[in-house]
Amino acid sequence: MKKIIIIGSGFGGLAEAIRLQARGFDVTILEKNAMTGGHAYQFKKNGYTFDMGPSLITAPDIIKAVFRAAGKDIEDYLELIRLDPYYRIYFHDGTHLDYSGDSRAMKAQMAAFNADDAKNYDRFMRDCRNIYEAVIVDGLGATPFLSLKTMLHFIPRALKLKAIAPGHAFVKRYFKDPRHRFTFSFHPLFIGGNPFRAPSVYLMIPYLEKAGGVWFTRGGMYSLVQAFARVFEELGGMIETNAEVREIVVQNGRAVGVRANGKFHRAAAVVSNADWAHTQRELIKPEHRRKWTNRRAEKMDYSMSAFLLYLGVRKKYPQLQHHTIILAERYKELIRDIFDRKILSDDFSMYLHAPTKTDPAMAPQGCESLYVLVPVPNLSGKIDWRNVTKPFAEKILKFLEENFGLQDLRANLDVLEIFTPENFKQQRNSYLGTPWGLEPKLTQTAYFRPHNRSEEI
Repeated sequence: MKKIIIIGSGFGGLAEAIRLQARGFDVTILEKNAMTGGHAYQFKKNGYTFDMGPSLITAPDIIKAVFRAAGKDIEDYLELIRLDPYYRIYFHDGTHLDYSGDSRAMKAQMAAFNADDAKNYDRFMRDCRNIYEAVIVDGLGATPFLSLKTMLHFIPRALKLKAIAPGHAFVKRYFKDPRHRFTFSFHPLFIGGNPFRAPSVYLMIPYLEKAGGVWFTRGGMYSLVQAFARVFEELGGMIETNAEVREIVVQNGRAVGVRANGKFHRAAAVVSNADWAHTQRELIKPEHRRKWTNRRAEKMDYSMSAFLLYLGVRKKYPQLQHHTIILAERYKELIRDIFDRKILSDDFSMYLHAPTKTDPAMAPQGCESLYVLVPVPNLSGKIDWRNVTKPFAEKILKFLEENFGLQDLRANLDVLEIFTPENFKQQRNSYLGTPWGLEPKLTQTAYFRPHNRSEEI
């Protein structure tokens, strides 16, 4: 059997490992950290369980397909729970909207803000469905775009679908109320995109959610990591943790293996599920990279980062849903502060994940396990996180307690852990501390994005 090495055990690395092992290859995953999962890490403390990264599933069929490739049934490995509503969005004026796939409920809520907007909901979703069908049903999302010809073939259809215009500009054509404009344009943020720059092809996501739902796995998202790892090992695959790859070894233009922990691992092929910039700059020697030199890689545009608080709270907060978004008054200018000016603003928007709303076992009885994510600039912003981390965390906690209404939050903390852009850089090998990597804007999408298969090796 041909030997294949996969670098990193995130969702992508594990899924690829399963598919390759099921096809008869001899696959080994090398993972830097002590546990599998990559960004989908999990930790437990004082009876609380915290997923550290991804917190939702929007395309369960893609995950089920991985299990099927291994001849397995997903129901034998984990329990998927459908969420309703998908998110609760709190606006700066105190109003909120429970975002779901229920058209009637959505239009009723929207009519309270703007009756004309509510009438346009179905037309908007129809046009999002057209983008979804092009990307998902017709397979454009799975197209590798290895040649410019493939990209040129797609452009006429993209223009017809208006899928090239920035997402927010697309949404503005349907909705007048700024609350609705946010509600239907924020989804690119989930993949590290700027809604005012990311092409509206990513607005397939609202229809993807409507068609397939938003899901959670009992026990936390790490249950999916464990399920993937179990399937892979049942197929005969090997996972080595605490095994950080330091080099992809190239001979005569071909990857022949990797070096990790001072040992050479020979392989017929190497798959890197690590951060793209880290792979190029740190793992492949410069003489093997005529196109993706360090200078060129550094000139690419990289996404935002995130400041995360993991909170174990001896209290329940009924105003929270499983997923809650809290918005500042500024939208476009705050996005500019994060992506372009790269400054830490006085105001902030945030996302709260409260998995105990769905799975109470993730915290002691009567308690909440929360993670709070605040979008912040990546490390090119030169923010001194050593000095600002504690005051910024205190500012967030104070806001949640005094402005948002999570009463006595600080007095009831059992757990407070903080994860900054510096942690992403050090623990996840994320270049510039961004877990999303390259910003998904038009000039870094499809053919214009670094290809999944190396053009040089």
